[in-house]
Amino acid sequence: MNITLQEVGKRLYERRKQLRMTQEELAERVGITAQTISTAELGKKAMRADTIIRVCGALDISADYLLFGYVSTQDLSSLSQKVSQLTPEQYRHLEDAIDSFVAIAMEKKNEA
Repeated sequence: MNITLQEVGKRLYERRKQLRMTQEELAERVGITAQTISTAELGKKAMRADTIIRVCGALDISADYLLFGYVSTQDLSSLSQKVSQLTPEQYRHLEDAIDSFVAIAMEKKNEA
């Protein structure tokens, strides 16, 4: 299993952006500097284990996802909790959107 700092940095960046969070906001939540977030996102320097744990908590992702790109049961549980708050109509719309997304993703995967 090979962890590259660039891949970890990319997942960190993408999740932070998904949450519409600045580097400064994430750094403040985690108790580190924005420069530390920046160097991690660029894949220039690894974060310490305790920092990774705090970053994962602030971003509501698992360390498995951040480090390896694996979707864990923790990640699925978090998603399930969010989905459970939808009305039945909203749930059906989400299900349709997911079905469409998966179909497109599988087409692209088969083309590659």
